[in-house]
This record gives sequence, structure tokens and C-alpha cells, in this order.
Amino acid sequence: MDRAARINRTIGEEIGAKAAQVAAAVKLLDEGATVPFVARYRKEVTGGLDDTQLRALAERLAYMRELDDRRDTILRSIREQDKLTDALTRAINEAETKTRLEDIYLPYKPKRRTKAMIAREKGLEPLRDAILANRDRDPERLATAYLGEGVPDVKEALNGARDILTEDLSEKADLLGDLRAYLRKEAVVTAKVVPGKEETGAKFSDYFDHSEKWAAMPSHRALALLRGLKEGVIRFDIAPDKEVGQPRCETMVAARLNPSGTGPGDRWLREVAGWAWRTKLSTTMMTELVAELRTRAHEAATAVFARNLKDLLLAAPAGARPTLGLDPGIRTGVKAAVIDATGKLLATATLYPFQPRKDVKGAQAKILELVEAHGIELVAIGNGTASRETEKLVADALAMLSGNAKRPTKVIVSEAGASVYSASELASKEFPDVDVSLRGAVSIARRLQDPLAELVKIEPRSIGVGQYQHDVDQRRLSKSLDAVVEDAVNAVGVDINTASASLLTHVSGLTPVLAESIVAHRDQKGAFKTRKDLLKVSRLGPRAFEQCAGFLRIRDGKEPLDASAVHPEAYDLARRIVADCGRDLRSLQSDPGVLKDLRAEAYVDVRFGLPTVRDILSELEKPGRDPRPTFKTATFAEGVEEITDLTSGMQLEGTVTNVAAFGAFVDIGVHQDGLVHVSQLADRFVKDPHEVVKAGDVVQVRVTEVDLGRKRIGLTMRKDDGASPGEDRDAARKQPHTPRGNAPEKSRKPHHGSGKKDDTAQRGSQPGALGSALLDAMKKR
Repeated sequence: MDRAARINRTIGEEIGAKAAQVAAAVKLLDEGATVPFVARYRKEVTGGLDDTQLRALAERLAYMRELDDRRDTILRSIREQDKLTDALTRAINEAETKTRLEDIYLPYKPKRRTKAMIAREKGLEPLRDAILANRDRDPERLATAYLGEGVPDVKEALNGARDILTEDLSEKADLLGDLRAYLRKEAVVTAKVVPGKEETGAKFSDYFDHSEKWAAMPSHRALALLRGLKEGVIRFDIAPDKEVGQPRCETMVAARLNPSGTGPGDRWLREVAGWAWRTKLSTTMMTELVAELRTRAHEAATAVFARNLKDLLLAAPAGARPTLGLDPGIRTGVKAAVIDATGKLLATATLYPFQPRKDVKGAQAKILELVEAHGIELVAIGNGTASRETEKLVADALAMLSGNAKRPTKVIVSEAGASVYSASELASKEFPDVDVSLRGAVSIARRLQDPLAELVKIEPRSIGVGQYQHDVDQRRLSKSLDAVVEDAVNAVGVDINTASASLLTHVSGLTPVLAESIVAHRDQKGAFKTRKDLLKVSRLGPRAFEQCAGFLRIRDGKEPLDASAVHPEAYDLARRIVADCGRDLRSLQSDPGVLKDLRAEAYVDVRFGLPTVRDILSELEKPGRDPRPTFKTATFAEGVEEITDLTSGMQLEGTVTNVAAFGAFVDIGVHQDGLVHVSQLADRFVKDPHEVVKAGDVVQVRVTEVDLGRKRIGLTMRKDDGASPGEDRDAARKQPHTPRGNAPEKSRKPHHGSGKKDDTAQRGSQPGALGSALLDAMKKR
């Protein structure tokens, strides 16, 4: 079987597909097709592989191709050494992982001058062979024959033979594989505090004397431990237990020397095996297990971040309605920005209702002026410092409107990442004449209208819906988050006549240069009338058009199908379906029921298979439908504005801001998110919090405990009485502490020169649940 066929078969087994499906997808991706395009418009070719399967396929394809490149390099190196045998070639070609491949290569890998090399140069390799061949002879007697100018005594001779044997053992691929497999199951992580760091490293106190199985350690605890190591507070070891595991490993090593007898040679070989384990192999294994633990934790944390980001990006949009955005602040004032239904900035202002000016009447008068002048329907209030105070200010102001006036809907909006956007080059281009501090208010307003369109302007890592996002592999994290953004944008579709270049950049087939060209063309020539007009854009050729056209929408254009997800290549088929209904497309939209009488199979031909026909029928039923949920928002309880207003048993409504492996953080309007521990998410066992909630969900919670000293709030979503605080603390203690700086926080944020909150810095004590150490597992806002 050739390599391509082997890769296709292997990936197919991993993603639940046939090798032929994988081969077809690989061909499309190699030709430059994007994952969203292939998933949506090439279902017949791939047999219906979805975007999740295609992402996994692309990642594994890259890994296996890198593996094959490395395989070729290793074969070439060994061949040049004139040591390549048929058996070795077969072993190298059958290696399925990079680790296995490197194990096989170890004996042939060029290395620095080692003790074993020096021993061989001194002529001690025959001594090793003599001891292995004559187990009944005393190794010391055998060693006397090898003494000379470079080997003055028996001890040095035996040490040289031992060094050669140790290197031999450390390069045996099968032994390394067996040790690795055993330790992956049985190794224990043991952590201790660095003496003298007890006080400065108090946030890592749960790891001052901690141990647990390597295989069972969850990602958030692994990342906390690794952070403690990085900060010099924690030392840890990964090794088998001393009573059973260590002797077992030494026995596995000794078995390679087969010291089955009782002669002096066998006894010496057993000692060498123990030496090889303690001085070489155990260190090698620990290094590998630390690396695997880090990789495993990074992958889990990245998956959590990606999942939360997807939920946030696909949150319900409030829609194209005139909006007043308010970015709360105390000393520097509340920044206000009015945008119209299209997101265009109309007016700005700065209000000073709080200390030191305390101009409440002036602030309220300005709010009413802006509302009445611009027909405001929505008021978006950032959820940072003074958000509840600002919300009350708005409520009191709106109460002054005449009885017949329609009151705008006020909504608390996450402002995570707003300061990053405000100071960005993109914001400078959008609003060159607007103060940095006011740009954040614009962002807050726009993200209420359409979260996806606004949040794509911000580096995903700055949005703050992950855990330990600053600790994980940044390249891998960026790649994963970029894929999430791409999938989200293309799942929703983009209005080509209103989209920013930032949003267009994430559309299938469009590069940043093409996105800028589309906007420039739109500015110069006016709105696009049809999708075909895209071909008039500079540097946008047929290939890019094929990839992007289906994801771009034109509302009320010349071609009704341009407002749908039907690809232009299938317009003739769509028109035939519409004609068979005896309607035109626009009238069909008011009575889509007639489509149910059509048989999809009747429209299958050589170009379009059943999956595409079904997609077209579904799209014609509701052209351009938005897959995002209907907009709704949490209503915070009146009079509950600070953590001091909370009492145990209080029933509240809140919005899920972040979902971690151990639970969900909920904004209940007191500047400090509470934690619903995974055990409190439902009246049943919940393994993964994402089974129950996602970022942006509006949920009903009950307060179970409030710790004012450490600003921790415990919440439950269980309908029964739930666990008592004491029981929760006991449960939480079983899950060791994770350091602060990884959970949502709405503390009093420091101001920098622009007057905007710094929402990207790591922060101190965070909210949490039930007074347990677990609640220090925090994310930054």
C-alpha cells in the first residue's frame, strides 16, 4: 500500500469515514478549497463530510505528511551510514507516530560525544560483550584483561562497560515503548512547594503537597501545576510509585539483558539495569511525560476556548436597530456612542454621573437627548466597572420619557476585548477622528447589534472566554481559534454591502487583500447589485469567486437567489425547482409549504446529488436564514448591584460568560461572576458542562454561598435543594486548586491613559463557588 493510501485509510478510521471520502477531501483541500466550502458545497464529492471531520482531517493530514517527511530524512541518514537493513526499513515504514519513529532512529542519530563513545574508544565494548556472554565469570576478573593506559583500574573498566550498556538500553525502541505505555497508566505526579515560597506562592497552596495519577490529571490542574513550576513556586516529579512501580520498571529494563541466572555476571547486569533506569531512562521518561501532560492540557484548554468562542460568536444578534452604547467608568466618565441600524457612528458624548463630578441630572438629560434625537431602540451597557450603576442611571432616565414614548431596551453587554479594539490599527482606520476612549462605546453598541460582525475585529485570545489562554501553545491556539471564526462567519453568511473588511477576511476564499479590494470597490462603485459583480473586483478571479460566492449575501438585489446560501453554480437547478412550484422565488417565500410536495430525488443529476438538492430545498424554504438563536437577555434583579447585596438562597437570572471543565461562570450583575460547579449544573450527573450550558445562555441560578473576603460567589442551577455548602466544599477539595487569573471578573479595573479599562491583563482574586480552593480557577476579563 502506498503512503497516500495508507494516510487515507488511517485518517478515515479516525474520523469515521471511508478512505475514498478522505482521498476526495484531500484532493479538494490540496487544490486550495477551504473547509467551509467543501463542507457546504462539495458534499457529493466527500460523501457528506462535515466541517468538524474536515478540520480533524486537515490536522491529521498535516501531521502524517510531516511524519512521512521525517521518515524519508531518517531513511536517508541511516542509508548514508551504510547501516540500513530490510528489517530496519520495514520498522521505520511501519512507525505510526513521530515518537516511535524517533525511538527507532536513536541508535543511528548523530549525537554529541557521550560517556559510551569514550568507553568504546578506550576499547571497552569487548568487555561488555564478554560479561554478557560469560554470566558465571566475575565481571571484575574479566575487566582485568582490559586495563591499560586509558583504563587504569577495574572500576573504570566496569564503569565504561556499564556506560555502553546504559546507552544501548536507552536506545532500544521496544523498551522505550513498553516503559512509556506502563508509565502512562501508572505514573504519579508528585508536587511539593519550593522551600521559602509558601507565602508568595499562596495561590498554589493546594499543590504544596499534592499527588495524583498522571493519566487522570485534568487540564486545568495540569496547567495550574505547570504555571506553579514556571513561577518557581512548585517542584514536581512524574514517576512510578516507589514500592511497586519503580521495581517494575527496573525489571522491565533488566529483562532486555536477560539476567535470569544467579552468577556474578547476572547480578552485575541487574545492578546495571537499575542504574540505567535511575540515571537515564527515568529522566527520559519524566521529560516525555511532562511534555505529554503539557500537550494534553494545552489541547483540552484550546478545545474549551474554541467551544466558548464559537458560542459567543454565534450568540443571538439584537438586529439592525439604532443603538446607544455606554462604556461605564467612574473617574473618567461614562463614554457614550450612538450608531444607526447599519452600525454607522452618529454621535458621541462623555457623561459624568459619578464621583468626583456626580452630575446625575446632566447625564440623564444627555441620555434622553440622544434617545429622542436618534430614535434609539437599544441601549448597550458594558459590563465592567460601574455597569450596574450605569444601568440604574439609564433606567431612571428612561422613566422620565413621556407615557406614550417607546422605551428602548437596555442590555448589559460583555466588553471583553473592547480596549484591545479601541487602541488597534483597525479602530484607528475606522474612526481616525474619534478619541480612543470613545471607540470602546462604539464596539459595545455594535456587538449588541451583531456580535459576530464586531467580535471578528478583535484578536480571539483577547475576548477572554478561555482558561489559561496565555499559558497554552499560542500558535496552536491561534490556529484553532481562527478556524472557529472562519466556520462561524461562513455558517451565518455575510452581507457584502455592509460587511467590514475584517468580517470579509474570514469568508471562504477571501484574503485580507481581496477583502480590502471588495470594500474599496463598494465605496467607489456603490453597492453590489449581484454576486456576479464580484468578478469586477480587482484581483478577485473565478477561483476565489467559487469559494466565496455562496457565503456572501445581497439583500433586495436583482437576483433573489443572491440573498440565499444557494451557490451560483446551482442557480439553474434552484430556478427549475421554483418553476415546478408554479411560483416566483419571492412569492414562494410567503408560502414555502408547496416545496414539501416535491421529491428531492427527481432533481438529482450528474452535477448535483441528493445532499445538494436537499440543501437547496431547505434554503428555498427560508432563504438566507440566520442559524443563530433568537435574541434575549438576562434581567438582573433590582437592588442587587454589589456582592454585598447577595444572600444565600437568592434566586437570580444571569448570563453564562464562560464554560470551563469544572463548571460555568455566570454574570448576575454584581461585577463578579459566580461559579456553578459542574456538580450543580443539573439534577443529574454532568460530565462535561457544555452538555448543559454554553457562553451567552440566559440561566436561572440560586446563590448557595457568598465569601466576601475572597469575593467568591457559589451558585447552583439544580432544581432540588442541591448540596450543602459543606458538601460542596468537600467535593471541591477533591479537585485541587487552580491559580487565579482564569475566570471572569468584573472587579474595579485600573484605568490607563486612554481612560479605557485594561481588560487583557491577568488579575488577582477571582469569583468562585462554595468557598473552595477550586474557585481560584479563574479566567481574566
